[in-house]
Amino acid sequence: MPRRINKSPVIIPVMTIAGSDCSSGAGLQADLKTFQHFGLHGLTAVTCIVSETAHVVRRIDPVEPSMVEDQIRLMLGSFPLSVVKTGMLGSAEHVRRVAAIFREHPQIRLVIDPVMVASTGASLLEPDAVKAYKTELLPLACVMTPNLPEAETLLGEKITSLAEMEKASQKLSQTYGCAILLKGGHLGEAACTDLLFHDGKLHSFTSPRLDTPASHGTGCTLAAAVASGLALGKSLTDSVAVAKDYLDECLATSYSFFPPTGKKIHALNQGTV
Repeated sequence: MPRRINKSPVIIPVMTIAGSDCSSGAGLQADLKTFQHFGLHGLTAVTCIVSETAHVVRRIDPVEPSMVEDQIRLMLGSFPLSVVKTGMLGSAEHVRRVAAIFREHPQIRLVIDPVMVASTGASLLEPDAVKAYKTELLPLACVMTPNLPEAETLLGEKITSLAEMEKASQKLSQTYGCAILLKGGHLGEAACTDLLFHDGKLHSFTSPRLDTPASHGTGCTLAAAVASGLALGKSLTDSVAVAKDYLDECLATSYSFFPPTGKKIHALNQGTV
């Protein structure tokens, strides 16, 4: 059984708006496992159906935008939500509809993982959707959690060092008016450093790079854990600290499958005990 982080007898709902990963390593399946770990009731709005594993993205079928909108509006009208996490949205129309909904609900804190590129290198976002993110959705965020390639896409410049990460996190925060959790795993250093720029202050979270190939879904898992902390009433800084510890545990206890054909499949352990 997952460790119960939420000791309250009241079960708190939290929602993810994301794509469905049939291998359950990333996407809304990773989010739901993370929410469950923290003792929360996870809700979903499915934006696309993805045929993928940790090694390959073979097919992406978007869900009709009006259906995505209906899922979100039904959940907002049915549950007392205070935090919503967004992941893979897929198209400009999806981004615009999500933004339009949450402009009507400014009290809800959005944790936005601007999913643009899979760990395999495959593009997960249509080019015109980047503009919709910039102009419509990101200004509504409580916190955005880009990795370095996503931050580079948003800024139009390369980020190759910790010093450049510091400048980039501040620039992104100033541009979009939200907190920025900039993930530094792509720097390839011996330690993984993520930077949180929030309320004019820079917070650094560093952990040793674990020798594991199970990286599929780390971005989804971390953002979902941050959303969980916020839903439980923690500050953003404390939520990030707890999320980092949780992700390290997921990585350290990762496991593998031996398929009949092809490469071994590695998976994060989001159901850590």
